[in-house]
Amino acid sequence: MRIVLQVFTSLKMTRKTAIGIDLGTTYSCVAAWFDKHNRVEIIPNEQGNKITPSCLAWDAIEMLVGEAAKNQSIWNPKNTVFDVKRLMGARFSDGIVQKDIDTRPFKVIEGSGENPIIVFEHESLEKKFSTEEISSMILKNLKEAAEAFLGTTVTDVVITVPAYFSDKQRQATMDAGVLAGLNVMRLINEPTSAAIAYGLDRSADINCPEEKNVLIFDLGGGTFDVSLLNITKDGAIAVKAVGGDTYLGGETFDKLMVKHCVQLFKNKQEKNVSENAKAMMRLKIACEKAKRELSSTTQTPINIEFLYEGHDFKTRFSRAKFEEINAGFFNMCMKRVENCLRDGNMHKSDVDDVVIVGGSTRIPKLQQMLMEFFDGKPLCKSSNADEAVAYGAAVLAANLSGCGNQKVQDLILLDVTPLSLGFGIRVDDMNIVIPRNTRIPTMKEEVYVTCVDNQVSVLLDVYQGEGRKINENIFLDEFTLHDVPAAPKGEQKFKVCFNIDVNGILHVSAEVISTGNRKSITIARSGVLTQQ
Repeated sequence: MRIVLQVFTSLKMTRKTAIGIDLGTTYSCVAAWFDKHNRVEIIPNEQGNKITPSCLAWDAIEMLVGEAAKNQSIWNPKNTVFDVKRLMGARFSDGIVQKDIDTRPFKVIEGSGENPIIVFEHESLEKKFSTEEISSMILKNLKEAAEAFLGTTVTDVVITVPAYFSDKQRQATMDAGVLAGLNVMRLINEPTSAAIAYGLDRSADINCPEEKNVLIFDLGGGTFDVSLLNITKDGAIAVKAVGGDTYLGGETFDKLMVKHCVQLFKNKQEKNVSENAKAMMRLKIACEKAKRELSSTTQTPINIEFLYEGHDFKTRFSRAKFEEINAGFFNMCMKRVENCLRDGNMHKSDVDDVVIVGGSTRIPKLQQMLMEFFDGKPLCKSSNADEAVAYGAAVLAANLSGCGNQKVQDLILLDVTPLSLGFGIRVDDMNIVIPRNTRIPTMKEEVYVTCVDNQVSVLLDVYQGEGRKINENIFLDEFTLHDVPAAPKGEQKFKVCFNIDVNGILHVSAEVISTGNRKSITIARSGVLTQQ
């Protein structure tokens, strides 16, 4: 199926400017297409910077967003929220979520439906927010920056998500957009968005071939995606396969640096600095700064006066030590690249360009490993690592609202679903209805029969993932199809339909064939069922 993203240009003058937002784990970015300049402009925030920290804080007087929030994090760590993207659409009880919460200075509790809830506390005052509400405030801040820059009200938006985001995480992102007062025209996978920026840039080259196989290596602050695509000169972008990890990024590397420094301090001072939230925030910020510096130097000092109980902390962190403690995660990145090529049925020698985006791709060791994997092929660094994803989202936003030049209007996207979707059968087996890397939007129907005599209902529990057993996968939701006519097993048939829309969000229905009785759900409101 081809998704032709085209709107009649006669609507151009009646539509307001639509924006593209890269809602990142650590930093976010907003952009818009300008017909006057015939290009995308990255929109600066209040401070004039083109990227904004995905950070929110409460100082007992007001909510602070972006740089204002990050700048006060050292003295107010328990009321400063960061990396909330990793908690969106997640279940509080998930092991990886619990492990992640343990490393955060702010308080996270379990809310209704197992949703994580962020708690701000100051003396007797308390504020509670869902992860969607936190993200909505970041989105609203970007929306306001765009409105100030454009001089007009902004409503329509394209928001980017990691390619490896689950259905629940995508729906949580949609919900955050709605809470921010935005009309989310489309969710687009981050590497696909980066591919739009790459394709638009390269199409201007008269020597550009008719088509190319491109691998996008997108390693940001909190998530990692790898996508294999075919890009044609006339504007068609077809995703062949995707892979990644929503818990792998620059923050992962920072945490290992912090852990190493905590141990150094403990060895020297016999004090456990991890017991103090303010000291840990100071150490986190220093390690993040050192990590960035190690991309351009082989060693850098970390000096923090009076870190904990009057003791200073001083050390020299080498690039070699940084590479050593993160070697396992670097190797994991290469394994994901290998798996993506295998899923796309492509040999690495058939990849024409390897494009790197995301701030963490500045790490020299990762660039070296990626070049070696592709037998010395130079990496494509022409796209701005921090802005490429927002750039592509702005192009798609222009396309969907009938703006932009002919190249923008000729854009054709063919994306895929990152994870397999199915439901449980025979107690605990996973029955896959839609395999991963299936082109979307898509619909798949299958017919099943009752498994016991006089069965009058059917329970469908929906999962996402690649495990053979349901407990190895992500539970999405469940519903029951009632009023199945009693009959011997195998006689009554029911039809199950899985439908994935252009945003990658799943709709499931089931129907008793003999009676037409039907039940359906959308995995919506971050897991709360919308039933019909």
